[in-house]
Amino acid sequence: MITDNESIKLIFGLKLKTLRQQQGLNFQQLAKATDIAVSYLHDIESGKKFPKADKIIAIAKALKVDYDYMVSLTATKRLQPIIDLLNSDFMNVIPWEHFGLTPAAILELFANTPDKVTAFISTLLKLSRNVQMSKEYFYTSALRSYQDLHDNYFDELEVANKEFRQKFKIKESFPVSLDVLENLLKKQYGIVVDRKQLAMKEALQELRSFYAENRKILYVNKGLSSAQEKFLLGRELAFQFLLLHPRSFETILLNSASFEVLLNNFKASYFSSALLMPEDVFTEDIKQITATPKWNDKVWIDLINKYDVTPEMLMQRIMNVLPGHFGIDQLFFLRMSGSVDADFFDMTKELHLSQLHSPYANTLNEHYCRRWIAIQTMKDAYDKVRKKIYRHPVVHAQTSQYWQTHNRYFCITFAKPQSKTNKFTSVTIGILIDAKSIQSLPFINDHTVPVKTVHTTCERCGILDCKERVAEPIFIEKEQHKLSVITALKELNAS
Repeated sequence: MITDNESIKLIFGLKLKTLRQQQGLNFQQLAKATDIAVSYLHDIESGKKFPKADKIIAIAKALKVDYDYMVSLTATKRLQPIIDLLNSDFMNVIPWEHFGLTPAAILELFANTPDKVTAFISTLLKLSRNVQMSKEYFYTSALRSYQDLHDNYFDELEVANKEFRQKFKIKESFPVSLDVLENLLKKQYGIVVDRKQLAMKEALQELRSFYAENRKILYVNKGLSSAQEKFLLGRELAFQFLLLHPRSFETILLNSASFEVLLNNFKASYFSSALLMPEDVFTEDIKQITATPKWNDKVWIDLINKYDVTPEMLMQRIMNVLPGHFGIDQLFFLRMSGSVDADFFDMTKELHLSQLHSPYANTLNEHYCRRWIAIQTMKDAYDKVRKKIYRHPVVHAQTSQYWQTHNRYFCITFAKPQSKTNKFTSVTIGILIDAKSIQSLPFINDHTVPVKTVHTTCERCGILDCKERVAEPIFIEKEQHKLSVITALKELNAS
């Protein structure tokens, strides 16, 4: 985030550089004309320093402009769009520093090709308005990009987790006890857990937890599984141990005040999962499971039971260790929820590593491909609940071949009913099938795993004999009509 003070420095530096270059002055010449050191002029141009009034007067005189022009937030027609962008909410939403961009680097980018950069960012602004992109959506997208940048593996958090376990002498016995985590919160940080108050307030029924900092009370809602409670307590331990500030206090982020809040929330969640599924032991378990040549549903259920975690926690942890320990970084994670009765499904979370894989979220209210294992597994879980034989999350695997592409993914999906609703949720990991994944994960070669040709949405799918189709391929039909028009025009031109 660029502060107001940084923005003022950047704007002044941008004006100085532009005027100096327009008048063909180098730093030595301007230094001589203003009696200001070359190094100081460098710092002004790069946005590191803002000169005092006497130096501004000298600079304005040497560059033949008014003092007011140099200190105002207005400029020439060519520079004004960049200044407006520097002062816009859009610019302040972007977490530049987390992607290695300093204010000086941003200034350099703008100053060297101002017209192209302004046009590009103006285009992004217009697109964001057209699709009604919220600040929270932008922050979430930036976080996903940040995770991708680091292959979703954060060594500093893994190291901190090991230090935490050593410091507080947490034994490597699994699953981790809820009492151990609750006692750590109370003894080490003076935080007590309250499991009654949230449930008594109707407006807070959907909130899983809230930390009242002033009272040192972690409020946890009723009806949660032990796995969910342990995750919440682990998050709070992470906030305290890692001194994560600024931070969120509620489970569902009601207002993402900044990217830092969202990032720290992610770090706390990562730490909590690592606490329940320590890196070394968990990685060894995954190695044993994936080294076998056959897919086996049961071993994945056993893994959930061993650590007493939810399917999503397990899958997110796998997304950490596959890149970090197996070198497998062509991955996607997605979470879907929906009503099987209404045959309506929505994608509520996604993460892509190394590239934008299929499937991906579609914001155009289209119908996701019903051949996806993510949807089919929800339907299987629904059948088990309906027949009263549901005992644990349903897990399936499928090789998904994307229509008219060479992309094949080995997909693993867990599905279960949502608590307090008639909806179902599934979480899926997709592993791109290539030479590296086949060598590192032998179970991908299991030919007994079902293979299906899939697409993104029915509206964009050209698989004509699809029995699972729930909507007409209107976009394919439009493309075919456009092609027929082009062909007819060519024939008319040739005749």
